Amino acid sequence: MKSLLWGLFVAFFVAAVGLGWHDGMFSLAGPLGAGKLAVWAAFLGFLGYSIQCSARENIFKTIRTMNGLWWGRQIGLDLYLGLALTLFLIYLHHGGLVVALWLLPTLAFANLATLLYFSIYYDSLVARFVG
Repeated sequence: MKSLLWGLFVAFFVAAVGLGWHDGMFSLAGPLGAGKLAVWAAFLGFLGYSIQCSARENIFKTIRTMNGLWWGRQIGLDLYLGLALTLFLIYLHHGGLVVALWLLPTLAFANLATLLYFSIYYDSLVARFVG
């Protein structure tokens, strides 16, 4: 099961990068370079830590244990509330079709998916919402 989930994540990663490809995706030049580097580093760091956790723990057993605890349920609610807000941001940025494409990966991979989205679209997100 673990291999299947990581295989799905790799397929999602390839599709997301391929469909979102633009010339500046990995460019760190200019005033946005440091922020983009930080987002890509956060994604890669979180990916590495997730792989480490996956090698040491069974996510389904852990979730089952957490769901039995008040704070565990609160953390789960907090996570999915944050994911819903991120999906709303994706809707504002790209519209409904793109949200539909990111919905299942975001619900399945949580912040790995959202960090990937922010990494791929960093320049246009900053330009749209900050700049």
